Amino acid sequence: MKKIIIIFFILVGQTLGAQDQELKKPAYVIIAANEIITKVELEAYAQQGRIKSMNKGVSEEKRNELASELGEGIGDREFIILVALNAEKQIPVPNKQLQKTEGENLRRENGGLKLKVGDQAADFTVQMINGDKITLSELRGKVVLLNFWATWCGPCLMEFYEIPPKILEPFKNSDFVFLPISRGEKEKLVKAKMLQLKEKGIVFNAGIDPDKKIWNAYATQFIPKNFIIDKNGMIQFISTGNAEGNVDEIALEIERLLAL
Repeated sequence: MKKIIIIFFILVGQTLGAQDQELKKPAYVIIAANEIITKVELEAYAQQGRIKSMNKGVSEEKRNELASELGEGIGDREFIILVALNAEKQIPVPNKQLQKTEGENLRRENGGLKLKVGDQAADFTVQMINGDKITLSELRGKVVLLNFWATWCGPCLMEFYEIPPKILEPFKNSDFVFLPISRGEKEKLVKAKMLQLKEKGIVFNAGIDPDKKIWNAYATQFIPKNFIIDKNGMIQFISTGNAEGNVDEIALEIERLLAL
């Protein structure tokens, strides 16, 4: 079960005027037995074999239900981790074969990529929520950060809190384009989420890929996923998930490519 917890947190990091204000990055809230618990307490439950299931993100209805019991401090629904516990006397035997299979699947999928560093970036035209259309091949001569995300994805939204101060502001006068594309979602949903983010000081345009045609040319699973494309249209950097320091690494690579 401890291995499952480790895998879970890896996937959490995967599967975050107004632009100038300091953005406060949200934290995940872990809830078990109708109580907010710490990561240390979660690991203790795992050691005892008491974790039945864990879900990252909840519905708006469930979030409001939890808020009525625990207060509005639980934050947004995308950052809630809901844990179901077994009774103390119903300790399951860990399924080692299942754990092994999950690990093998993660390795076999190689991060869910179809393209790798050194490949030519697949061309596409994307519809932006402001009505513009952008064709990747027309951005030659610029460094492009192609970001795949979704409105329900906690790690994706966590990453967004770091993008304005660490990437958009430093490179705003450079030959650089930030191109975030929502995977498999309708325009109305994406527009609503971007309005919510704007209220928090996160302001940028976004593209939509409702049929996943663009996504399918680049990857198979796991978001957020970032591809840094150089001035010649070649992929020079790829990241999956939102591990600590990931956005800093992306910023350094953009800076390097702009200097070439």
